[in-house]
Amino acid sequence: MSEAIKPTSRFDDLKILWHLLFRPVRGNTHGERLESFYEGQASHYDSFRARLLHGRSELMSWVDFPDNGVWVDIGAGTGHNLFSIEERSKSLAEVHLVDLSPSLLQIASERIEERQLSNVTLHHADATQFELPENSVDVVTFSYSLTMIPDWFESVLIARRILKPGGVIAVTDFHVSRKHAAAPSRQHGWLRRTFWSLWFASDNVYLSSDHLAMLHRQFKIERCEERLGSVPYMPLVKAPYYLFLGRKPAN
Repeated sequence: MSEAIKPTSRFDDLKILWHLLFRPVRGNTHGERLESFYEGQASHYDSFRARLLHGRSELMSWVDFPDNGVWVDIGAGTGHNLFSIEERSKSLAEVHLVDLSPSLLQIASERIEERQLSNVTLHHADATQFELPENSVDVVTFSYSLTMIPDWFESVLIARRILKPGGVIAVTDFHVSRKHAAAPSRQHGWLRRTFWSLWFASDNVYLSSDHLAMLHRQFKIERCEERLGSVPYMPLVKAPYYLFLGRKPAN
């Protein structure tokens, strides 16, 4: 059974919006900037973002986790993906949650301890440096994390390297299309591409027109959908996002 997310109060929403829109993000390294961004909103992270980060639970429903398999969730945050499929995850031999924010991982740690999940390991690590043995992992997931990894392409290559032949990668994130998107990709107009790129960049979230292109080149496509999702307190606009399910080629 997946974990129910408690709704935030209007006051909690205002605190999170203040962090998103006005609180300066400080730090000399990517890890310091990430923690500066999240430390004041970690306790209400899931409830607010449930209304912003669309498709996460649906993406997890697409993944066929093998019994005694190994799953790596990169940019796992508070462990939302894990707790959305908690019962299914118990059949896995190993679950690795990787994130660079201690505040978010602390929330995940408390929940894991409360549930006594013995197959889960937390890693406070940079996604571009985290490694497991080559061809050792069955599933790798990225849930709204690629846009927050400066060298995101390196983390995709690491995922490909550690996946077993035939292993699965599942990704969902915000994005914008290229100026001239190739079919069947959705074409975003100039205003949508520009507005969302600038809006998210203020929080060091960098939308890219190259995510899907990279994923399409590195993995065999099982399923890919592009959508628009609502944004809290912005009823007239919708942000573009995608869901991607791919497989590492067997050869």
